Amino acid sequence: MAPKITGYKTHDIRFPTSLSGDGTDAMNTDCDYSSAYVKIYTDSELTGYGMTFTIGRGNDIVCRAIEELAKRLVGKDVEEIFANMGKTWDYLSADSQLRWIGPEKGVIHIALGAVDNALWDMFARSRNKPLWKLVVDMTPEEIVNATAFRYITDALTREEALAMLKEKEATRAEREARVRELGYPAYVTSAGWLGYSDEKVARLTREAVEAGFNHFKMKVGADRDSDLRRGKIIRSIIDDPQYLPPGLKPRDPNGPDLVGKNAGPTGSVLMIDANQVWDVPQAIEYVKSLAEIKPWFIEEPTAPDDILGHAAIRKALKPYGIGVATGEHAHNRMVFKQLLQADAIDVCQIDSCRLAGVSEVLSVLLMAAKFGVPVCPHAGGVGLCEYVIHLSLIDYIAISGTMERNVLEFVDHLHEHFLYPCSINKNGRYNVPNNSKEGYSIEIHEASIAEYEYPNGTYWKNVRGVTAVA
Repeated sequence: MAPKITGYKTHDIRFPTSLSGDGTDAMNTDCDYSSAYVKIYTDSELTGYGMTFTIGRGNDIVCRAIEELAKRLVGKDVEEIFANMGKTWDYLSADSQLRWIGPEKGVIHIALGAVDNALWDMFARSRNKPLWKLVVDMTPEEIVNATAFRYITDALTREEALAMLKEKEATRAEREARVRELGYPAYVTSAGWLGYSDEKVARLTREAVEAGFNHFKMKVGADRDSDLRRGKIIRSIIDDPQYLPPGLKPRDPNGPDLVGKNAGPTGSVLMIDANQVWDVPQAIEYVKSLAEIKPWFIEEPTAPDDILGHAAIRKALKPYGIGVATGEHAHNRMVFKQLLQADAIDVCQIDSCRLAGVSEVLSVLLMAAKFGVPVCPHAGGVGLCEYVIHLSLIDYIAISGTMERNVLEFVDHLHEHFLYPCSINKNGRYNVPNNSKEGYSIEIHEASIAEYEYPNGTYWKNVRGVTAVA
């Protein structure tokens, strides 16, 4: 008899990253990286783990929404859930009273991301596979059935998606072997947070070059002169061959993986990210003034759901050779559909839990592949790197068939809190998750929960004690 779901538990986990300036940008100046974390239990040893990411206050609200959604799973047969994950996603998103406070956006939607991801984690664990391997071993029909299609069939039909997946099916094994050997391309943001001193930016950039990275992202938007200065510091390091690791030759800036990215003489690429801080005209003028540091793209130049604004910015910056990227705050697949239909983006940046879990992510990966736009997921937050390597592997092996121009964000924060943390190889690429027990790689150590659960974890109790004494 298949296990049945018996219950759930949420944890409001907050890490005090605001103290070190990690995660700071022009819009978000005091981030405490946080996980609205859920465990879904069965009447067997099988458990699913999921989370969604916030930056502190409000994490408790998301946990409450997760509980309301998870209630709908109690008593369900897990094999019936796993048999059609797209149908399961539709069921979870269809509670009319909960849907009213979205619909399919905001707190209720990111809460659904945590619940859906926990079910996918449980599914993968039940099959003794990492999540990415579970999906790439599915038939094209099974992947289509696992995907959320409502509201996007004017851009991508189920039949089109099936044909795309079948076209790539015969060569999946070749791509899997290749990415296992090489790793998945990554870029680093950890050197470019806005709250860091120039000295720290320079040191972290040098360390990133030494670690094999050749794509670097810097936060911008608070002060133009400061942005230019910091950009020149980063460029002075990444463009200088003396900082390359021993034995590593400069990459060809005009090679197929770098052409059009404004790569410097060593083949290094700089990206900039404004985190939604500008109006459209301001974004255009500000980014033009940063053209001398030669960014590949400007990320989140304006409000995340302003489709036509992004299209206008992209058109204005095209003569300067600067692209537009967005998606970490695109609240559902319909926003991505419109961004793609409007030719508003050069790079599609999915977020693993602002979108409502794997089933909705699959719909965006398929649309991006149809429109020929590379997917470079957002991973600047706790647990996101652990999540998104699975999604990029699914994209490469089963959907788009390419990782040549794709890069996956890496931030070197808080990985020690996970049982199955992601890792980077000596060439600045993600290693492929390989443990048959890790599922979606998001299970958090119980000791970390005990320390950082808010407000009664040992860390937060000690903080309150110090504050009270002070």
